[in-house]
Amino acid sequence: MFTLEIDGVAIAVINGSEEVANDLFTCDGFKDDIQTMKSDGKVLWNGTSPLKIRAATEEETEIFEDALAEDDSEEDEPYEPDARHAQASNDDKASDDDSDEDDEEDDADIVFLVDIDEDGGLDS
Repeated sequence: MFTLEIDGVAIAVINGSEEVANDLFTCDGFKDDIQTMKSDGKVLWNGTSPLKIRAATEEETEIFEDALAEDDSEEDEPYEPDARHAQASNDDKASDDDSDEDDEEDDADIVFLVDIDEDGGLDS
């Protein structure tokens, strides 16, 4: 598992490979989202601070697993990649017939480690 850290704050954890974490945490759609989403009235990312992707700590992994366990009772919609990111990935993999990488990305879950403000979410 890998954690996205911004300005020393752990923002989110993903249960994919390092490559999947890098792809998802740095794709345009996700970056747009974290510039819009707020925690305690502050945007998660100012658009300029480095996005650090590192191995998740044991505590972050436990938070991730607990969050997924809580969601087990609800049926989640399947992951749908950002259209802009998916096109770039498809262009890069056009000559690659191996679909295992796509399967890994489809199975990746992201859990935010910070509380997201209800009025600072994606709909505002």
